[in-house]
Amino acid sequence: MSYSFIARLRPLFLLAFTAILSAIVVQPGDLGSVDTYRRLQTTRSFWTSAPPVRPGDIGLVGRNGQLHYWYGMGQSLLMLPADILARGSVRFVAHFREPPWWLMTEATIVSYITSTLVCTLAILVCFRFLRLLAFSVNQSIWGACSLLLGTTFLHYTQNLQENNLLLLLTLTGFRFQYDWFRSGSVRSLFGGSMALGANLLTRLPTGMDLLAAALFLFLCLWYENGRGRATSNRLIQYGRICIPCYAGFFIIDRLYQYYRFGSLFNTYLQIYSKQFDGKIPGIAVHGPGWVWSTPFWQGFLGALITPEKSIFLFDPLIVLTLVLTFCLWKCLPSDMKAYVITLGCLLLGYISFYAKFFDWSGDYAWGDRYVTTPVQMLALISVPLLLRYGSALKGWVRGLGKAIVAASVAIQAASLFFLNSLEVWQLKTLGHPMFVIGLRFVNIIAFAFGMTDRWGLSNEYTRSSYKVTTPYFFPFLIMRQGTASSGKIVILIVGWICLLIALLGSLFLIKIKSREYDRYST
Repeated sequence: MSYSFIARLRPLFLLAFTAILSAIVVQPGDLGSVDTYRRLQTTRSFWTSAPPVRPGDIGLVGRNGQLHYWYGMGQSLLMLPADILARGSVRFVAHFREPPWWLMTEATIVSYITSTLVCTLAILVCFRFLRLLAFSVNQSIWGACSLLLGTTFLHYTQNLQENNLLLLLTLTGFRFQYDWFRSGSVRSLFGGSMALGANLLTRLPTGMDLLAAALFLFLCLWYENGRGRATSNRLIQYGRICIPCYAGFFIIDRLYQYYRFGSLFNTYLQIYSKQFDGKIPGIAVHGPGWVWSTPFWQGFLGALITPEKSIFLFDPLIVLTLVLTFCLWKCLPSDMKAYVITLGCLLLGYISFYAKFFDWSGDYAWGDRYVTTPVQMLALISVPLLLRYGSALKGWVRGLGKAIVAASVAIQAASLFFLNSLEVWQLKTLGHPMFVIGLRFVNIIAFAFGMTDRWGLSNEYTRSSYKVTTPYFFPFLIMRQGTASSGKIVILIVGWICLLIALLGSLFLIKIKSREYDRYST
């Protein structure tokens, strides 16, 4: 094995190590959302005798009167191997002694394994995709790091919702399908199509991601060949591979729908709207269409300009992408133009689709959780573009870019400090509208100086659970929970600090080594 080949692997190992450390450091030791706990219950119903719905919880009445949750099966399948391993580990240890304090619950193990795996794979796929887009190793490394540390991807590494899984699948689909465009590899096209198709098992609206991938490749072919026979032949080959893959996953989703609710042709929203009509607090509209009762422009503009959910506030790197695209459009290669156009269309598509949804903002979420995939995919090219074209930009643009990057990292770090629902509960008494990100920094300062009550940041809702006002990291939640001795808490906190130092050290090593890696670019 040649030295240059080993050297080319070093960025991947270093990025993987950084992603693993990041995922472990930010973990709270639980799944972070009632939605994910419900999906884990579905996971257990797949391979144990557990019911699909937890006793006492709500669900939709399906076939034979059986209750089912309304989510797709994608994340439940993702957690299946980790859940089997977690239950096996706990039961194995229990044969010999009471499970130790560090083993905690099965959900803790599932959270650590699943979140770390998805985070690491997504960062590595991001790096490889940026390399395919002809960014240097140095630029690609920092692009992957900007996704990890400078976007809401970091928050959803801590809070195990579906978002990072959806990003991983879509990014993988783009990466492999674009490799087909570059190399003609049918294997890459098939792999990318399988990744994109798997999205349908999680959320059916991700069909827009499939269309976006097709648009991206069409634009790349158009820029390269124009309207010619070569373009038509490649599009025909594309359809022959992709359409059967997508159809297969769609059929699986429909069979799962029939298994639960006895119909191949409806969606859970139709059943949800019927069974929960008039039962959701704050919804004045009644009838079959109440789930789409938000005025369109309220939901559309809400995702763009409201201080509580604006994508530009929660993911500022998208602002940098837009600024750089505007300044550098004539300099950008055709595939980069195709990428920006495609992701812009996908973002508008998602915002428009969810604009009338009664819960268009995702409610108990950090930002608008329904549009994170196109937002993060637009944001991840901002730093690579800044590094590639920095010398051609005016000084104020470079300065603005660095400021946005710094602000993005600070915002994502702040998003981890407390449970995402803290500000949602506070707004019930503080009122709307509210600059949520600013309120998060105020909460951190108030906590640090013991001023939370004096500043009027506590109310009956925030006092209802220790998780809401405790630093949302595993050692601190265990300390507040009081389930371990002081000695064990010290061990946990010291270990967590060591991991944090190791993470900072790996980032420093990336800074030192990243330019060196460009010598091995291919």
